[in-house]
Amino acid sequence: MAKRILYIEDDADIGGWVKEDLESRGYEVIWLKSGDGAAEWAADADVVVLDVMLPGLDGFTVGQRLKKEAPGVPILMLSARTAVDDKLQGLRFADDYLTKPFHPDELAARLDVLQRRYGVPEEREIECGHLIVKPELHTVIDSRTGEEIPMTPKQLQILLYFLRNRGLVLTKEQIYEAVWGEPYLEGDKTVNVHIRYLREKIELDPGNPQIIETIRGIGYRVRK
Repeated sequence: MAKRILYIEDDADIGGWVKEDLESRGYEVIWLKSGDGAAEWAADADVVVLDVMLPGLDGFTVGQRLKKEAPGVPILMLSARTAVDDKLQGLRFADDYLTKPFHPDELAARLDVLQRRYGVPEEREIECGHLIVKPELHTVIDSRTGEEIPMTPKQLQILLYFLRNRGLVLTKEQIYEAVWGEPYLEGDKTVNVHIRYLREKIELDPGNPQIIETIRGIGYRVRK
């Protein structure tokens, strides 16, 4: 099954050759010339390739919205901007950042890395303890009962962020900036509160969590 790329680029010349090149490599490419309607396609994409300079809403705004709609889909930003501040702004929510002009081989290589890093099995399911997570359907199933565990959008985003970084210790700052798309303010308890409520839903014993571990003085981790 061909990997599907949601490609958002308003420049007809650049968009045309990128789409043609990616299709020659076996990708299915959905090309939009603005962020309008992008959210409708995001959940069905394997990767989003997003230009910064777009008509209407800029790529940074579009990207943050897409990340909220489809938190499990990696985003690669494209931009002619080379300033460090622009790259940092993009990387607050995006998974990679490529500066124009670029060689098509480099774009293809980065897409391959993103898919290997964040790709889910073909059946679109991730198993974690007694949980079965289905990112495309935005659902979490308790394998013991077969019933869906109700999740708020933020709880699901946090869980998917842990699963994309399984085995890594994540700080509150990393979690907040990845999920909320905003700079973390020291002392903010938002992450702690959301993880507490998330544990109450997914842990067999919330008082002794086995899925989301607390690493004292550092942050949290979901084991591989």
